[in-house]
Amino acid sequence: MNLHSIYFWTDTVRDWNNLLDNNTRKKIIIDCWRELIKRDMIALYGFVIMPNHIHVIWEMLQMNGKEMPYASFNKFTSHMFLKQLKPNETEIFKSNDTDRRYRFWRRTPLAIRIDHKKDLIRSLTYMHRNPLQKHWNLLKKYRWSSARFYATGVDEFELLTHYHNRVFKE
Repeated sequence: MNLHSIYFWTDTVRDWNNLLDNNTRKKIIIDCWRELIKRDMIALYGFVIMPNHIHVIWEMLQMNGKEMPYASFNKFTSHMFLKQLKPNETEIFKSNDTDRRYRFWRRTPLAIRIDHKKDLIRSLTYMHRNPLQKHWNLLKKYRWSSARFYATGVDEFELLTHYHNRVFKE
């Protein structure tokens, strides 16, 4: 990912475990984004937090020391998940990697660069419809997404930048 480019980014919990079906863990994600925004490291245009993955439309604005903000996001959320989980809940996340004992996120997130407003709108629509799919059995007014913001202008989590505030190539 490059600085000052917008990406549709999907990060999946390792082995598709439903780690994010817990509201406390969803809040860890929200709090991490809020901190990165406060430090002017990212702009967040849209998101949805599903039970085993997240979709985000965001822009990396500046490095966090030597690392990209998405790497900081993965490190921080993993650290907080480990603190929040009970010891018997961490077993499925044990890692054989030499650089860590646990891995919560899959090694390679999907990052698709968005250069045009129509592609951003298409990605937002996809994200906001994700919780409505029959197999998820989530409520129609699913709280853990940016759908409400784009429908009403209310930013419950105080995270979002409307995509109209971003200049795109046409």
